[in-house]
Amino acid sequence: MEMRESAGNAGKAFEELVEIMDRLRSPEGCPWDREQTHESLKESLIEESYEAIDAIEAKDMDELRGELGDILLQIVFHARLAEETNAFNINDVIDGINAKLLRRHPHVFGEESASCAEEVLHRWEQIKSTEKGNEKRESVLDGVPSHLPALMRAMEVSKKAARAGFEWPNVDAVVDKLDEEVHELKAELHSGNKERISDEIGDLLFTIVNIARWEKIDTEDALRLMIRRFSTRFRKIEEAAKASGRRIEEMSLEEMEEVWEKAKGADDER
Repeated sequence: MEMRESAGNAGKAFEELVEIMDRLRSPEGCPWDREQTHESLKESLIEESYEAIDAIEAKDMDELRGELGDILLQIVFHARLAEETNAFNINDVIDGINAKLLRRHPHVFGEESASCAEEVLHRWEQIKSTEKGNEKRESVLDGVPSHLPALMRAMEVSKKAARAGFEWPNVDAVVDKLDEEVHELKAELHSGNKERISDEIGDLLFTIVNIARWEKIDTEDALRLMIRRFSTRFRKIEEAAKASGRRIEEMSLEEMEEVWEKAKGADDER
């Protein structure tokens, strides 16, 4: 199969990035870069990924271009660290993902066919289960990263359980479960038992995740956007307080709610 580069001199530019990283890690390179380890760079990889998400949500393509570069740097950095211990190098990383994409898309690069995205995902999971390192998994839930943010992990667990047949008959049944969980939480709130209250809040959140899955809504995105709306409206309250020569703590709840509703109305009109 003949493949072509999708963008100009991507190969040369990538080689230059690898060479820059080699220089940074060399004895004549940067003291900070030479001190880094896989462990010390973990948070940077996560932060750069979330900054890329912010750029996507802001529809800022210039910012996204820069953030994707930062993520690419993290990949090259980790590959360089691994090469220094003879674990693997950047070529192994690229060869690995190329082989994986070819293997997991037999409907594109092979003789098989797929009529819809769901069929593709089902086959993807089947192929994945036969790959090295996965054949010993005892549960369909194995492989969900434990360090994912809780909402993302809940969504992945929910999807895998549903694909295995552990599923509600329809979304209305999940909403009924939501009503049940709200009732149980209300009952526990009067008990004073923090452990049981925590359990019920967890049950409630997981049920909401399942409703989102049925509606094909990403819970992380939904919550991030809600936080953004809340922050924008709350800042309007702070601005109103400042305009009246007061601190926000000096405003009455009624005044705050009035400003909040105006800000909400402005959002709804967009």
